[in-house]
Amino acid sequence: MRIAAFSLLFTGVVWCAPNSGLMILEKAASALGFYTPEGKLLSAVAVGQHPHEMVLSPDRRYLYTTDNGTMRIEHAGAGGNTISIIDVKARKKVGEISLGKFHRPHGIDLVPNSTRLVVTAEAPDQLLLVDIPTRKVIKTFDPKGKTPHMVTAGPNGRWAYTSNSTSASISAVNLETGEVKVIPTGERPEGSILSKDGRQLLVVNREAASITVIDTTRQERAGRIATGKGPVRISRLPDGTLVYALMHENVIELADPGTRKVTGRIPVPAKAPIVSLTTSPDGRLAFASAEEAETVYVVSLPDRKVVREIRLPAGTGPDPVLEIP
Repeated sequence: MRIAAFSLLFTGVVWCAPNSGLMILEKAASALGFYTPEGKLLSAVAVGQHPHEMVLSPDRRYLYTTDNGTMRIEHAGAGGNTISIIDVKARKKVGEISLGKFHRPHGIDLVPNSTRLVVTAEAPDQLLLVDIPTRKVIKTFDPKGKTPHMVTAGPNGRWAYTSNSTSASISAVNLETGEVKVIPTGERPEGSILSKDGRQLLVVNREAASITVIDTTRQERAGRIATGKGPVRISRLPDGTLVYALMHENVIELADPGTRKVTGRIPVPAKAPIVSLTTSPDGRLAFASAEEAETVYVVSLPDRKVVREIRLPAGTGPDPVLEIP
C-alpha cells in the first residue's frame, strides 16, 4: 500500500489559482499523483510502467501518458506500447490506447484544433498519429532520425517536430503528406516549444549548451541561443520569455527569444539532476523535478527564487508536473 507521505520546505508565499492542484507524473512508481498546491498527496492513479510524458485533452477533462516501460532512454528493453487515459476530475484511469508493434512511447503532444495526438516511439523509431475518439494509431511516419524523443505539434496542425536524441537533429514531419525534413541541431536535442507567434520552434540541446531556433514557415534552421550546461526541457511564458532547466548545473535559466540572450538564472538546491521543467498557465510558477532526489521544486518566476520543495515518497521518481485545470 502506498504511503501518502510528503515533506515541504517553505521559503515564501506561493500563489496558486483557486481550486488548483498539481498532477505529478511519477515515473518510477508508474503512477499519476494528484497533489494539493502545498504538496499533500490526494490520490495516485496507476498507469503503464514507467510513464515519461503527459498531455491534456482539448477539453482538459482527460490526460494521456506515454507508458514507455523503461526508466531511461539509454536502458535496454522492449518497453511498453500503451497510452494511459486518465479522467482528471474523477482521478481514475478509464482506458488505454494500444500502439501495437510500436514500443517505448516517449514524447506526446496534442495536434491543434483536433482530437489527435502525435507520439514518438523508440522501438522502432517512428512518429505516430493517434486518433483519440477511436483510440487507434491512424498514421505512422519514419522521422529519418535516431531515437525520436520529445515531440511538438506545429501551430497549424500540419507539421510535427521530433527531437532525434542520438542523431543531433529535428525532423519536421508533414502529417498530411508524409514529407520529412531533417534539420541539424546541437548534440542531444530534447525538449522544444513554439514561439508565441508560432513562427519559430525553440529546441534545447542538452550536450551542446544551446537552443536551436527553427523557422516553422520554411522548416529550416534560423539561429542559435547560447545557454548554460545541460538544457533539457523548455517552456514559454505568456510574454514569450523562454524558461528551461539546466540539468548539468541545476539552474533554471530564462532567455529572450528576440535578442537571443540569457536574461536570468535561478539556482535550484537539488541533490540530483533536474530532469524536467514545466510552467503554470499564468507564467508565475515553474515546476522542476529532480527525479533521483524524489523532489519537485516550485519556483516563483517573478521573484526568481525557489519558494517550495515538495518531497515525495521514496521510489516515486517525479518527472513532469501540470496544474490541475
